[in-house]
Amino acid sequence: MVSIEIFFWLSFFIVWYAFIGYGILITLLVKLKTKNNTQLATITDWLPVTLVIPCFNEADIINLKIQNCLALAYPTNKLKIVFITDGSTDNSGQIIAQYPEILWLHSNAREGKSAAENRAMLHVKTPVVVFTDANTTLNTDALKNIVRHFYNPKVGCVSGEKRVITEVTDGANATESLYWKYESYLKKKDSDFYTAVGAAGELVAFRTSLYQPMPHDTLLDDFIQSMQIAANGYKIVYEPEAYAMETPSANIKEEIKRKVRICAGGWQSMVRLWPYIAFAKNWKLAFQYYSHRVLRWTVVPFLLIIMLVFTAILAFNSFFYALLCFGQIAFYTVAILGYLLEQKNIRFKLLYVPFYFCMMNWAVLAGLKRYLNGQQSAIWEKAARK
Repeated sequence: MVSIEIFFWLSFFIVWYAFIGYGILITLLVKLKTKNNTQLATITDWLPVTLVIPCFNEADIINLKIQNCLALAYPTNKLKIVFITDGSTDNSGQIIAQYPEILWLHSNAREGKSAAENRAMLHVKTPVVVFTDANTTLNTDALKNIVRHFYNPKVGCVSGEKRVITEVTDGANATESLYWKYESYLKKKDSDFYTAVGAAGELVAFRTSLYQPMPHDTLLDDFIQSMQIAANGYKIVYEPEAYAMETPSANIKEEIKRKVRICAGGWQSMVRLWPYIAFAKNWKLAFQYYSHRVLRWTVVPFLLIIMLVFTAILAFNSFFYALLCFGQIAFYTVAILGYLLEQKNIRFKLLYVPFYFCMMNWAVLAGLKRYLNGQQSAIWEKAARK
């Protein structure tokens, strides 16, 4: 029983550290760090930039995205805009062709986002390339707020912020928005301490000379690309003043589907990044990567199951552990209730915190199964959004 008790508390600590403890620790480390008062210089001669937007059958929103790109506050003589619609079967390409200031690339073959981005890079001649998703809206100063960091030769990648547009009364999607706000906070602290841990495709920029073509079956291409750049000694800056706004998933079913495929990509990413990240090479990067990403993507879901089983065993001889067991059962019961109410379009925000937590961890296990079985294609089905 003693060994079970020890393992339970070790498991509890790891779960707590992965979701809360690391946030506290990285905040303290940033406060203890010697402050760098170097200010970003005022820029008058902006670097040439290529903005790339991969699309697949986006005819219903493509005009809005084009107008958003053309309205960005960046010198027009320094900005090249590229839309690539590989595999699209709608008329989105014909809409793009109406704008002579935009380069339209198209191939009938649909090989996935990584293949499209690799092909688009053949047309990038600027020192900085920025990728953004077709279903997002960028703030007007997004490019300037990103590009200013590349005047620092140590910066190899800049990640913008993802913002979920949602109504306060929308319980499930408000929870998603809350989760992303917490993630954004962690990314900012990561960036302030040493480097952000990866970047997401909603809005990300790379120093063109550091870009490496990704295998076509890559699931999280932007994350792997950015982490390889970090492993080579460059910094990933997180810039919250450059943000991409998008609507939430249309419903819980779509959100679960999206999370599972991201988790499948997480398992693939860890395997492919293994040769690049080790404590012997860069302990700060490894510490942040394993603390912020790997723990959540690997052991936490299994430890949650073990904790429930072990407290059930210990509960036979201890009132304290009986209470802990009851608390866990109550938590998971509330999560199930939140899911059932969502199916009936009844939204109660407090129920979605435990549900969203459980859904994320279940997605890790489902993603592992997909990855091991080779069931997650790089050619993802678009998630329906509101």
